[in-house]
Amino acid sequence: QERIRGGRGEPALTPPKDGARSVCDIILDLSGGNPLFSAHEKREGYLRADPKNTEARIAAIIEASQLVGTFEKPLYVRLESSLCAHSRAQKTGCTRCLDLCPTGAITPNGDHVEVDAMVCAGCGACSAVCPSGAISYDAPPVSSVFKRIEVLASTWRKLSDDAPRLLVHDAGFGAEAIRLSARHGRGLPADVIPMEISSLAAFGHAEMLASLASGFATVTTLVSPTTEKDGLGFEVELTNAIGAGAIGGGGKAFLIEPGDPDVLEEALWIDETPDAVTEPILPLGNRRQVTRLSAKALNGDDTVITLPQRAPYGSLDVDTAACTLCLSCVSLCPSGALADNPDMPQLRFQEDACLQCGICAHACPENAIALVPRLNLASEALSHRVVHEEEPFACIECGAPFGVRSTVMRITEKLAGKHSMFASQDAIRMIQMCDDCRVNAAYHSENNPFAAGERPRVRTTEDYQSKRRDH
Repeated sequence: QERIRGGRGEPALTPPKDGARSVCDIILDLSGGNPLFSAHEKREGYLRADPKNTEARIAAIIEASQLVGTFEKPLYVRLESSLCAHSRAQKTGCTRCLDLCPTGAITPNGDHVEVDAMVCAGCGACSAVCPSGAISYDAPPVSSVFKRIEVLASTWRKLSDDAPRLLVHDAGFGAEAIRLSARHGRGLPADVIPMEISSLAAFGHAEMLASLASGFATVTTLVSPTTEKDGLGFEVELTNAIGAGAIGGGGKAFLIEPGDPDVLEEALWIDETPDAVTEPILPLGNRRQVTRLSAKALNGDDTVITLPQRAPYGSLDVDTAACTLCLSCVSLCPSGALADNPDMPQLRFQEDACLQCGICAHACPENAIALVPRLNLASEALSHRVVHEEEPFACIECGAPFGVRSTVMRITEKLAGKHSMFASQDAIRMIQMCDDCRVNAAYHSENNPFAAGERPRVRTTEDYQSKRRDH
């Protein structure tokens, strides 16, 4: 578009040319219509105000005028594509981060996802729900959050024998609510320790469980009106499901959204505080390792905990009557939880490595696999176990084992006498031979395809031209 030159009337622009594109760093939306982007309040450089509200319009204009200069875009998350369990061989698996991203910064890219750093607003919800650790919050790193939790809990234990409670809040709404409560109300109880973090949505079940296993009696997340709460509710539910075996039982993780300081005080000033663990842990490792370590401290060893659907931990239920041991699930498993045995027709499974992504269930041609969300704390979950095995079929010529007996017999039953290529007895026998014996039998058969000799050389243009010259 170009500005129409003229000294009279309001400034006007020409109609946009075909294929024209505009590039800008700041958008001031005063249209009063629908926002141009999803989660528009998290889009840096996009300012929107009600055109009928003079104060809001002036504030947006002033804010836009201050966005002058060169700024470095923060990189909030770290992506390790090789760990992503989004899909394999066009079979979609995990979509947890895609379902939660409010700005649409995460999009599929083949077998994994990609993050547009220029769109990412740093809510951290993807890091909390990623089952493999492919996406991790990096501002600050998850390890620093675990370290802060451990330092707070250990410092309290040195000063008091009572169990503390953890209050997680942000630097804006939460911090202001605490200040108002301290100034105009009763303030926080003495046993409540506030911990300010940059992104509440990134504080998932691993961090909550680490807090409980480090010695905190409860974990309360103080959410603000702008906090991404879509994933936090499930993270609290998952935390309470895993920590249900803790001393005192019941839920120990909570979400509160106080409208004023009085509501905050009402939620925190309680008569009884649940007991905390007697042997706190040191939360080291990745989020899955810390979750398992915390769950064992809260429940004890050799416990199997039933979890809600879409939990990132679990087992598989294999229908052995339907499974043909084709092992397509093994080749597509992104975490190596499924494996085969090169010496025997076996399907092996390591429960601790399973991400519950569902790729194996979607790829199984016999629909023989079902996901079972649970957390098995026994040591057997750390090693492979056989979930299905069959007797190998012995070659009818040399006796060498090959394939699966049930599969070979099923193929024989479906093809023998029902297909033109397997009408004779000799052809049927080839189904039950190993690769070497099958080639040998085909070579000595009456209709041996190898008996025709070498194929004649392909005639070229040069051959026809030389023949014409000879005549």
